[in-house]
Amino acid sequence: CVRHSSCCTFTFSLKTGRLKFRLTGYPRKHNEGRIEVFYKDEWGTICDDDFSLANAHVLCRQLGFVSATGWAHSAKYGKGAGKIWLDNVQCSGSEMSIALCKSRGWGNSDCTHDEDAGVICKDERLPGYTDTDNVQVDEYRIEEVRLQPVVSMVKRRLPVTEGVVEVRFKGGWAQVCDNSWTPKNSRVICGMMGFPHERKVNKSFYKLYTERQKNHFLVHSVACLGTEMHLAACPLEFNKGNATASCPGGVLPAVVSCIPGPLYTHSLTSVRLKGGTHQGEGRVEVLRGSEWGTVCDDRWNLQAASVVCRELGFGSAKEALTGARMGQGVGPIHMNEVQCSGQERSIWNCRFKNITSEDCQHTEDASVRCNTPYMGFHKMVRITGGRSQYEGRVEVLSLDVNRTQRWGLLCGEGWSTREAMVVCRQLGLGYANHGLQETWYWDGSNVTDMAWSGVKCVGDELALSQCQRHKVFSCQKTATRFAAGVICSETASDLVLNAPLVQQTVYIEDRPLHMLYCAAEEDCLSKSAAKANWPYGHRRLLRFSSEIRNIGRADFKPKAGRHSWVWHACHGHYHSMDIFTHYDLLSLNGSKVAEGHKASFCLEDSECQDGVAKRYECANFGDQGITVGCWDLYRHDIDCQWVDITDVKPGNYIFQVVINPNFEVAESDFTNNAMKCNCKYDGHRIWLHNCHIGETHMT
Repeated sequence: CVRHSSCCTFTFSLKTGRLKFRLTGYPRKHNEGRIEVFYKDEWGTICDDDFSLANAHVLCRQLGFVSATGWAHSAKYGKGAGKIWLDNVQCSGSEMSIALCKSRGWGNSDCTHDEDAGVICKDERLPGYTDTDNVQVDEYRIEEVRLQPVVSMVKRRLPVTEGVVEVRFKGGWAQVCDNSWTPKNSRVICGMMGFPHERKVNKSFYKLYTERQKNHFLVHSVACLGTEMHLAACPLEFNKGNATASCPGGVLPAVVSCIPGPLYTHSLTSVRLKGGTHQGEGRVEVLRGSEWGTVCDDRWNLQAASVVCRELGFGSAKEALTGARMGQGVGPIHMNEVQCSGQERSIWNCRFKNITSEDCQHTEDASVRCNTPYMGFHKMVRITGGRSQYEGRVEVLSLDVNRTQRWGLLCGEGWSTREAMVVCRQLGLGYANHGLQETWYWDGSNVTDMAWSGVKCVGDELALSQCQRHKVFSCQKTATRFAAGVICSETASDLVLNAPLVQQTVYIEDRPLHMLYCAAEEDCLSKSAAKANWPYGHRRLLRFSSEIRNIGRADFKPKAGRHSWVWHACHGHYHSMDIFTHYDLLSLNGSKVAEGHKASFCLEDSECQDGVAKRYECANFGDQGITVGCWDLYRHDIDCQWVDITDVKPGNYIFQVVINPNFEVAESDFTNNAMKCNCKYDGHRIWLHNCHIGETHMT
């Protein structure tokens, strides 16, 4: 090992020759990529088995960077070719070279290129780093691609679905020759732009335009298979001389037209994404029969992820994530070892294995991040005055009476978590922890006038402009302190009810009135109870147990701090939420015939899955909440765990339970908060059947 003056990198020499390293693959920046090693006159990769951040530190230093900030598995930057030089590499992090770390030895591997490792280095060079002999820099790598529209009207319309293909090169943009351009090439470009399919383009129109332009061609030919996730993964022929040279044969720049998917609409499909922070990402769930289930991550890769993305109307996949990165699902796991070519129309057309509970657990649920169209929504709203980028007073860009764009505040009256959810999503800041109607405690900006009032959102909109609002501004409190605000978070809880347990534990009890005084104080009985001959007589109660699990990525905690919790002396506990669940008996046309509600008697971790420790316990005024991976059990025999059906006639009904019905606490998914069952009541007994978690919109 030879140290070069003040340079802290090392050129490591072996008897077989000096090692060289390079970062390659797609899509990537200059300080990240698939790590490749030049050994015995041949480039090869490193397997991700036993890979760690310590390994990445050693490799990044050999590449001339100060350290690593992360690493990637499962060929995130694409599959390499040729040798897999190292496997089961285990470094302490202090080694001078990867060759000094433990491994199976050079060329000894049982991996495939689906397991190629990548590294993300800190974008800071080692002091005095000048020796780049051991690092190969690819001057002609392609990182960024765009479609450049040529019609002025189209340039202002988003998303851009058609235009000249351009690639970023040396601080500018260069074109790609339309030399033997194929629909497969267009499919790859459209996938990168967030669109599922390509279509034919009117080349004669573009010929007139491009003949008048000065073009700069970097790529002379492209030969994609159509399954690649990025243009850089296709075989490319670069013009390595003068990038202004014309295309061979005088052909024109490549032009692509894409078909936008049914974005942001709820089309019928047998696959869905759950638990993601942004549009086009989440845990993959597939529908088999009438039951949704997850996909195990064994052999999960970008080809399979892209099939899912395109099936949902997005483009190709940016990432295929493993290890329940988007939270653990519940219920069955329908698929394992999914293998797709990338051309399939549905994940169900791919090869896969049916599994048993011994094969996979929900800790192995597969997830995806898809390419989505650029819509520019984030430019129309901003938050200011907060302590971090995740909180602040909401400001929107709107037109004043002179048709001039200006920033304005939102009236805080009626502002809730639903509206805040839309703002956080629009800005790419995840979920809404709080929607605030007063923001006097935040620093003010120079924006003091209010622009919108009466904003009402369902909660799943992509931008505030898609929500309802007053046509004529009307706000009682127009001072800046009453402007709407938000607090966003990258993660959120996700509560789901154990539907089978409800169905198994339901029964009817005739409970004497003298045992219901506390329940009456908490308004847990129907209105007719007030006219009863207390303490004589009884109430007929539909009773059941409920187990509420947190399958999200953040703990579920009451919105109100403990200083504002209400002590209930009769039951001897604190209420941290006024309404935690609604219990309703509905007629077959959806109208309520009986209802119950439950305050949060005590939110705590009753039980947790293996490896998860309890955090919340109500005893001694303890913290209340539900930890990720834990559940809160409300037994059938506690007060208010019922619906008062004293006045209900025999017949067929729908029984419904809704958790967090007022959206008081942020969740990543509110569509799984409702459970519905078909209910038969003969006047003496009650039966529940076909209980399922409702796939309903927030209303």
